[in-house]
Amino acid sequence: MNFLRKILFPLAIVYGGITGIRNLFFDKGILKSHSFDLPVIAVGNLSVGGTGKTPQIEYLIRLLSGKYKIATLSRGYKRKSEGFVLADAASNAAILGDEPFQFYRKFPEVMVAVDANRTNGIQQLLQQQEKPEVILLDDAFQHRKVKAGFYIMLTAYNDLYTDDLILPAGNLRESRSGVNRADIVVVTKCPENLTAIQQNEIKTRFKLASHQQLFFTFIQYHDAVFSEENSIAVKDIDSDKVLLVAGIAKPEPFFNHLKTAKNNCMAFPDHHDFTDKDIAEIKQKANNKIIITTEKDYVRLAGKLPSEQLFYLPIISSFVGNKDEFDKTILDYVGASTRNS
Repeated sequence: MNFLRKILFPLAIVYGGITGIRNLFFDKGILKSHSFDLPVIAVGNLSVGGTGKTPQIEYLIRLLSGKYKIATLSRGYKRKSEGFVLADAASNAAILGDEPFQFYRKFPEVMVAVDANRTNGIQQLLQQQEKPEVILLDDAFQHRKVKAGFYIMLTAYNDLYTDDLILPAGNLRESRSGVNRADIVVVTKCPENLTAIQQNEIKTRFKLASHQQLFFTFIQYHDAVFSEENSIAVKDIDSDKVLLVAGIAKPEPFFNHLKTAKNNCMAFPDHHDFTDKDIAEIKQKANNKIIITTEKDYVRLAGKLPSEQLFYLPIISSFVGNKDEFDKTILDYVGASTRNS
């Protein structure tokens, strides 16, 4: 534990006590949770950001699309709107938040909604003319006012929850025991060649209950970058003639994948709202280079930078084995819950 963490550790004890009491009250029914008569899958984590929730939600959308009417419900972090908003043709990243707007752009057949009050958000979705058959709750592991039917908890391979401490001494939003609410735990951002021995070592450390399943995923980058009208194969990109821009929690893998020198990389805070000054600095640094950003940042930068110069690199979540087992678990839950609704 470094010096700063030692100083903050007493505050972490207080914060952990508060979150622990809150969770106990929900577990005992003193604080009420709302259940709904349709499949509700909550995806989240114990830590603050950077575990890959967006590609996991997108994986679930692809898995369930064509079989069920799907809705996603997010808080809409840093959006400039309030209350319940259902995405439509007039929506943008400022109204929805970057991740929900990304869902809307990529999956037009999916209902995309935002509401900080998840209970109200679900109620509003169920009042729509075409009701969803499955609701995916984005970043809702700690939102105990809704009792989801199924919980998926993510933890990043290089930042496992078992190695972390509660805020502010560490990055955990609640005690490690919060993992007990998870039906599935997914270790994300793993090396693609993670061995069975390494997987078993992590499984041993987690000490999950017998009913909990453990899976491992890695980030798979697309082999091309895309603008509004064009694409460029990654292998054809000249690293000396590109500027990388990222406003995500942990941009290093993105930078490293494109093998670009540090002086051609610009990092901003997660969910960064790019100002006019930021845009001017990006344009000045880019000069005549192409600008490549993450898909999440692209929805906030599009329209602010020349469309012919701005590209994004898509990613998907891929499994290190046992993909079929994961898919079956989700499809079995949704199928059974849909029949009972």
